[in-house]
Parts: sequence; structure tokens; C-alpha cells
Amino acid sequence: MKLNPRAGVLGAAIACAVALATIAGAPQAAAGDASYPQAGVILSTKLVARSAPSKDAKAVKLLSQFRRDYRPTEVFAVSEAKDARGSLWLKVSLPMRPNGRYGWVRADLVDVNPIMKRIVVDRSARTLTLSDTDNVLLKTRVAVGKPGAPTPLGLFYIAARYKATESALGAFAFETSAYSSLSEWPGGGVVGIHGTPQPQLLGKAVSHGCIRISNAAALTLKRLAPVGTPVQIVP
Repeated sequence: MKLNPRAGVLGAAIACAVALATIAGAPQAAAGDASYPQAGVILSTKLVARSAPSKDAKAVKLLSQFRRDYRPTEVFAVSEAKDARGSLWLKVSLPMRPNGRYGWVRADLVDVNPIMKRIVVDRSARTLTLSDTDNVLLKTRVAVGKPGAPTPLGLFYIAARYKATESALGAFAFETSAYSSLSEWPGGGVVGIHGTPQPQLLGKAVSHGCIRISNAAALTLKRLAPVGTPVQIVP
């Protein structure tokens, strides 16, 4: 794995949550995997994610180097393992339905590095907290999914960032790897974190699964939360 200058140094999880590798929904990293999670880009045109760390394991998803919008596809790795030949494989989160799917990819075909920043969304408290090592950089109110279209729980990551062109998405928007039954995100289903022109609805369960924040908070996240930032959504 090559170093990527846009990645930061690994930090601890924020004080209000335990380490991402042990919280609900996150797979356990093997001994020696303290540097996970990691995020980065695909180095090959296509990347096969398999059910086990072996070239003979079943293919579960084919990842492209670039998304349909021509942005690089972000990969999010949670642990590593070696196959019988000694080749290194990474266990990566797969942005697909149902949520919580993982696959194994060859480490030499991706460029990933440890992630320092963490986002934790507390669905019941309706708050979003961004931290860096032991420092809380932002804590803000959110609106979450309404009954029938709840914001999903689990460990996800920021897959893309956008200057919103639709007024409903506010001043800035982030696409996550999570899926809901329906969302405001273009195309539907993908869970976004985005600003809102209706700040009076913050603190309520009113969205179609997306996480709404104030426009001011969205612009702060724009400055502080890069693609690949882990997003843990807790009950």
C-alpha cells in the first residue's frame, strides 16, 4: 500500500463512543490491525471483492475505479488478512443493499491510509459529532428518518461530497455508503448528510432516511470531513 498525502494519521475514537472496531455493527480487526479503518482509492480499472481473502473465493461485487459521476470510487477497509500464499488482502465495506456487507480485495490494487476523523450520529439524541483524536470538532443537531423510512444503523463512510444544486440539500451535502428505504438523495435510497432550508425541523424524525443538519454545520463539515471519513450511526 502506498501512502496517500490526503490521508491523516490514525486517531482514537471520540470519548462518547468506543473504538469503531468494537462498536455495534463493526467487524473485528485481527491482532495487529490497530491502524484500521483506512480509506483511499482503487488503482486498477476494476476491483473484485471476494467472500474471503483468497483469489479462489466467490466474487461478491465488482468495483470500478471511477463512479458514474466520474469521481474516484472510495474504498473503506476495516481489517486485513493474508492468504495461503502470503498475499495481503483487505476487508472493505461494500456500499450496497443490504447494509453491512463486506468483501475482501487485494491490497496491492488499492491505495489506502488510516483515517483520523470520526463522525458519530446518535439517532435517538438526534446529534452529529465530528471528532479528531480526542478533540470534538463539531457537535450539532440533526433531523433523522421518519417512521417507515428510518436512518439505518451501522458503520458507514463518506463516499462523495457535493456543492448541492437542489435547494432541499442545503448549502453542502455528503453522500454516505448507507442505504435507506427512500431518501432525498438524487436517485433515492442513498443516505446523505446535508444542509437544509428548514432548520426548524432539526431535532425531529422527518426525513426519508437522510441526516439533515444546519447549513452552517454543513459548511463546517465541508471544511473538516474528507471523503472516507467513517460515519457510525448508533441507536
